[in-house]
Amino acid sequence: MQAQADALNSLDMARYARWLRRITGAEHELALCLPSGAAVWESAPERGLGASLQALCADGFEWPCIGDGLQRHDAGGDTLLYMAVKGRGMVIAYLAVRVPFAAQAPAEWDVLAETFEDIAAGIADEISSKVELDSMALELSERYEELHLVYAIDKQVQQLDPGADLFQKLLQSWAEHMDADVAAFVKPGEDLCVHATNLSAPIHNLDLVLVEMRGDLYRFTHSARAPIVINDVKDPRRAYIFTDLPFKLLCCPVIHDRSVVAILVLANHLAKPDFSNSDRKLGELLANQLSSLSRMYGMLSETRKFNEQMANALIEAVEAKDPYTRGHSERVHYISMEIGRAMNLGARDFEDLFWGSLLHDVGKIGIPDAVLCKPGRLTQDEYTFIMVHPERSYEILRHIDRLKGAVPGARHHQEKFDGTGYPHGLKGADIPLNARIIAVADTYDSITSSRAYRAGRSHEVAMAEIARVAGVQLDPAIVRVLEEVCALEPEWIARFNIQRTPVAA
Repeated sequence: MQAQADALNSLDMARYARWLRRITGAEHELALCLPSGAAVWESAPERGLGASLQALCADGFEWPCIGDGLQRHDAGGDTLLYMAVKGRGMVIAYLAVRVPFAAQAPAEWDVLAETFEDIAAGIADEISSKVELDSMALELSERYEELHLVYAIDKQVQQLDPGADLFQKLLQSWAEHMDADVAAFVKPGEDLCVHATNLSAPIHNLDLVLVEMRGDLYRFTHSARAPIVINDVKDPRRAYIFTDLPFKLLCCPVIHDRSVVAILVLANHLAKPDFSNSDRKLGELLANQLSSLSRMYGMLSETRKFNEQMANALIEAVEAKDPYTRGHSERVHYISMEIGRAMNLGARDFEDLFWGSLLHDVGKIGIPDAVLCKPGRLTQDEYTFIMVHPERSYEILRHIDRLKGAVPGARHHQEKFDGTGYPHGLKGADIPLNARIIAVADTYDSITSSRAYRAGRSHEVAMAEIARVAGVQLDPAIVRVLEEVCALEPEWIARFNIQRTPVAA
């Protein structure tokens, strides 16, 4: 056993030699050797006891023993006295001394035998302790590695947005952490196969490897419901699991409600080390984490779908009051998101802009139809009703915890950059960023959309008007972003049927 051999080499045998000398009162030529005769340690290498033992074993000497005590072997004018050192019932080494030949065992050999028994027991105990400590250290190292990986997973999950991209980034991290050439998450029920690579050498048929993972490997693991490790090139399972592809595999089932819903696969080139038992444990840990993440992703997707349906229902209720504004919320939302994307907003701000722009006019649901749908000029009182709608949006949305970050965008999208807007007369940077973005998108759509009292105007007219009010009504920095977005002739200009002013020849 390698652990015992390593422990033997770490023994302080000089201490045992001093123990032998103190008890027997004599200087003995002492050696500790393996059953093969190879010396682990000897007190006087220059006298050649170790070499003699190795030569003796090479000639066929097999350490014959009668009972468990001190044994003797006579050779020429010398006698070899030896005793087995046992660990867990197995001989792991021999203690040996070379003494002058004696036909009858002298009394001092009895003292030597008793001392050998004590030394052999001491060596066995020390080796057992060292092996146990090494095993504990290895176990602690593995547990630390697992805890480190769990910490890394949790940290990444907190920093990433849900979605297939989340799985891809986690797989990339795990491939690097476990030094795997390929890490894949396969969920055939959702036609999902996400993978990451950390290649030690090229894989020219990676598509075929991924197809095999989605096929027989998944079906076999689904039936086995247990991790699969394939290291040996001659493993018979290769013929019907992985079609003889030359890779080492670690495949762990991802279990949800006692059913295998997916698999986590790590694949390596044959030249890399075998997947170990520790790798298997880590693989199971990753599979458990993926099971939790998959459930979380599913619940978040369902929640997001529900939220979108509720938002669309609210928008439909608002737009049903005024057919001329139908599609306004969708267009303002889309253009706002284009601006936010061009500004590289962070994930949280982007999510708040998503909901704030989509629901910015939900407060209009409380405006009387006679005011909202009036084709002519509004009176001062009627316009006051219109001015109330951002605050009504706030009153409707503030009760939804999930939308708290989106409320400022909807509440303040009618503020003006110079402070003359409503509902609170905020100015400049005091106006929430998302509200300033929505204001630019809302102004653009208001100009380009048809109303009961006028037809929609062209893109060029809208951009000229927006440029004119930049710094007064709108944030000039965000106006510049819209100009940059529109300079690329985005497809939504045509999709929203926005008119274009022909360029003069």
